[in-house]
Amino acid sequence: MHVSWLGSTAIRLQTKPFAEDIIVIIDPYRSEVGSSPRSLSPHIALFTRGQKDAITLSGDPFILDTPGECDIKGVLITAVSGNEPGETMIRIDTENLSIAHLGLAKKSLNEKQREILSDVDVLFVPTGGEFCYDAEAAMKAINDLEPRIVIPMAFQSDNNPKAQPITIFLKEMGVANHTNPETKAIIKKKDLPSEETQVIVLAKE
Repeated sequence: MHVSWLGSTAIRLQTKPFAEDIIVIIDPYRSEVGSSPRSLSPHIALFTRGQKDAITLSGDPFILDTPGECDIKGVLITAVSGNEPGETMIRIDTENLSIAHLGLAKKSLNEKQREILSDVDVLFVPTGGEFCYDAEAAMKAINDLEPRIVIPMAFQSDNNPKAQPITIFLKEMGVANHTNPETKAIIKKKDLPSEETQVIVLAKE
């Protein structure tokens, strides 16, 4: 699976559950500041805060912006209600990998959310403290869900200039000497860490 960060909470996944590459876009919102894609052409588009302010989506993607469960092109999607009206959190299962995306979570996870999102391989968690978790709250969610890989999002960038920089979250996680952010991460089941949680920092695409 190929993973890219498009800024704020927007994530692009390229997965291949069968013979065809499937593009999944999570939270393709147009940012008020900074740069964001003008249009995208995913097979699947998932929203954690409704479709208002969405980027133009070309083609005819399957769209989910409410709680529910569905299997599209070999990608199993489970969306659970967030902590605010109209918000969701998302779990994706594909390529024998499990992924959770918390959107712009602000409150501690409730029992239903933990039930659906726990023990995933990869967790996308907001860390910037602007309209979402700060580093300390993000760490609590990570401890609740126990992912094998953590990918932070919604930290300081041209889209979120007032958010906390990624260094604050890395310090909270106890990550020292972090290398330069990666433009794209390639995640395979066989390469998942078996003991310590791995942190992958992505550069905005």
